[in-house]
Amino acid sequence: MTYRRWFVVGAATAVVGVLVAAFALVNGTFSPRAYVQDRYSRAASRDVGREATAYTSSKSPTSVAKELTDAWKPSDRYADSSGVYLRYDDDSVVILPIATGSVILLEDMDTAHPRYHSTVGSYWGWGRGSSVRGGGPGAGK
Repeated sequence: MTYRRWFVVGAATAVVGVLVAAFALVNGTFSPRAYVQDRYSRAASRDVGREATAYTSSKSPTSVAKELTDAWKPSDRYADSSGVYLRYDDDSVVILPIATGSVILLEDMDTAHPRYHSTVGSYWGWGRGSSVRGGGPGAGK
C-alpha cells in the first residue's frame, strides 16, 4: 500500500508540473511585440494611425533598444539622431526620443517599411528572417 500512495503522489506532482509548464509556455513572451507590450506603458495618444501602436519608457532610445535587442536579436538595425529602427521577421520596433524618455512604435513590416524607407533606406533588408543586402564588389570578403 505504501508504494501505491507514493506512486499517486508522484503522478499528481508530475501533472501539476506539466500544467505549470504549459501555463508558462502559453503566457510567455515569445516575440519582440509581446516583449514591448509586457514591459512598457501603453500610450494610445501617440499611436500613428491604426498601423503603429505606441508605448513609452522613461529610458533613452538606446537604453530601450539595448534591453530589447538583448532579449530579441533583430534581423536589421539602424540608428541615427532621429531614433533606433529595428526590423524583425514580421514586425518593426521604432524607438524615438521624447522629452521624458522614448516612444516605442510597434508596426507590421508591411506598413513600416514604406513609412520608414526614407530613413532606413537599404539598412533594412526586405526579406523574412535575415538581412537582405546588395552584394557588389568585395561583398562577403
